[in-house]
Amino acid sequence: MILETIKDANGTSFHGTTITTTPRKLIERFPNSYHEQNNGEDKTNFDFVLQNGNGDVFTIYDWKEYRPIGLDEQIEFHIGGYNKQVTEFSKRQLLSVLK
Repeated sequence: MILETIKDANGTSFHGTTITTTPRKLIERFPNSYHEQNNGEDKTNFDFVLQNGNGDVFTIYDWKEYRPIGLDEQIEFHIGGYNKQVTEFSKRQLLSVLK
């Protein structure tokens, strides 16, 4: 179970785990966690802070696209967490939620 959270994601980082989906799917599923900045001017356009079924905080974000991204465009998002175990577990849960 993936939940939106207000927990602090400070200290999370990329451990090689990614997921390919559209921004629209993430926004529709997690509207309160989406912070709009889809202008290509920063390293990320889409950032989500979430919590997995174990209560671990993780993040989902595009990385260095440096362009506005279409909401229906399939792109690779990074999954950030405190360790690889958290990011891989979160990915498995995300895949189930986004079906």
